[in-house]
Formats: sequence, C-alpha cells, structure tokens
Amino acid sequence: MKNYDLLCIGNYTKDTIISSAGTKIVDGGAVNYAAHAAARLGLKVAVVTRLAKDDERVVEKLTQSGIDCYVTYTPQSTLLKLEYPTSDPDIRTLSVTGMAGSIAASEVENIDAKAAVIGSSLRGEVGMDVIHTLKDKKMLVAADMQGFVRVLRGADLKYEPWDEMQTTLALVDIVKSDAVEAEFLTGETDIYKAAKFYADMGPREIVLTHKDGLLIYADSTFHEMNFYHARLDGRSGRGDTCIGTYVAQRLFMAPYEAGIWAAAVTSLKMENVGPFDRSVREVEELIHHKYDHGATG
Repeated sequence: MKNYDLLCIGNYTKDTIISSAGTKIVDGGAVNYAAHAAARLGLKVAVVTRLAKDDERVVEKLTQSGIDCYVTYTPQSTLLKLEYPTSDPDIRTLSVTGMAGSIAASEVENIDAKAAVIGSSLRGEVGMDVIHTLKDKKMLVAADMQGFVRVLRGADLKYEPWDEMQTTLALVDIVKSDAVEAEFLTGETDIYKAAKFYADMGPREIVLTHKDGLLIYADSTFHEMNFYHARLDGRSGRGDTCIGTYVAQRLFMAPYEAGIWAAAVTSLKMENVGPFDRSVREVEELIHHKYDHGATG
C-alpha cells in the first residue's frame, strides 16, 4: 500500500466557462486544482477520480506533475457549465449535462495518506461510506461544502437543504465553504457567524472564501487574509486551489501560516485559467511583498 501526504477525491469536470471575456472549455474539477497546487508545493499527492477515456490527457498532465492517479474510466466525464453574469466572481449559475457517477469507498480503501480533501461537484458524488473509510485510516479529512449543498435537478445544479450536514460534519476535521454556500447552509450572512455555525457541528477548522480573500477559524480564533491578484482570468478553481494548499501546508504549519500560503497561491492561480502552475519562489515573493508575515522563513 502506497503512502501519500495528500489524497484528493472527486470527479474531474470538463468545464464550459461563460463570462464577459467569452466562452472557454477548461479541464476542471476540484481534485485537478487541489492536487496540482499541493504537488507544486512539493507534497506527495494522489488523486482518486472518474472520467471518460477521451479526457485521459488530464490524467497524463497530473502524472507528469508527479501525482499518482487512481482512475475509474466511465462512459462520459462530468460536464459542467459555469456562467458568470457579472464581474462578481461569487455570482454564477451552474448546470450539468453529463455525469461520471459516484466514487465508492472501495476506490480509496487501499490508499494511505496523512490527509484527504474531498472535492466533489454535487451531492451523491462522494458519500458517507468514503468519509468513514478515510476516518478509519486516521486521515485528516477536509471537505468542500460545494459537493454537498449542490443537488442536480434536471440539468441545473441547485442549492438545497442538507439533512445529513450534522452527522457528516461531525466526521470532518476541516470544512471549506464559500460565502454563498455558507449563507445557504447556515442562514448567516455574517461570515464570522457562519464559520462558528459550522464549527459548532464538530470540524476543528473552517476555511471560508469570499471575493476578497479568506477567513480561517481555528482554535476559537479568526484569521483573515486578502487575495492579491493582478488580474482575474481564472476565477474557476479558486476554492479548490485554496483548500488544497491550506491542507497541504497544515501538515507542516499552524493555521495562520497555512492560511497565508493558501491566500497567496490562490491569488496567483486566479490570474490564469487552469490549475496553479507557478513556482514556489513566486509564492514566497508574493507573501513577502503583500502579507506582513515571515511565513517563508
């Protein structure tokens, strides 16, 4: 059985992104963004995902980056359409025209890692059986709320109440949510109150992203970090990159330092479409110039 620093779980998505800049077809999926970010930081990373054989180039790119891929090939990949009607990156509508199916516990049971990030696209893609398997292996488990609040109705992804939130979050160590998901799931427009709401269900750390940056809630303490991007060409994958980086660095750093790295990596990622592909040196320079903290040593 192979051992890893970080295991990323969730389906690849072929994304059609529609914005004022036009329409682009992008290889997406939370696992794609999170895994590339963690690998760039020098971690030993594995991915469990499902996709069509036609999209095997995504697996090849992950492998070329030193990431081990445990793939189930399906008749079609998950096809996601993301429409951004305004310049606000938090406002978007989502629809799905194809599905790669659900990831089973058997797909993760032969993999060991220090931590796992569950980055699914919609409810049912990764179930409680997978979370229980990860916890049985004593992994640090992080889960992105996008894959639990989104429900497929026809071709549209809708936010719907999540009856299993309490029992699920009791098993999760780190919750990742954006401000829109947080308001829907907690009923709180105040992100500080929303973070506490999540934490009261059991997770020991909350990573909450919004259009200007991220909020960390850990050890009953709030930490805030802004995003600093020169342009916003790559909004899609923001939260996935953020949580992948945060969990990767939490294996070595305290929440505040990990949050700074997550904010810096995410800032650079948002400048370009696709997964994070910049150097650690560029991240360190951004931290030095924009974050008043010696996190780079």
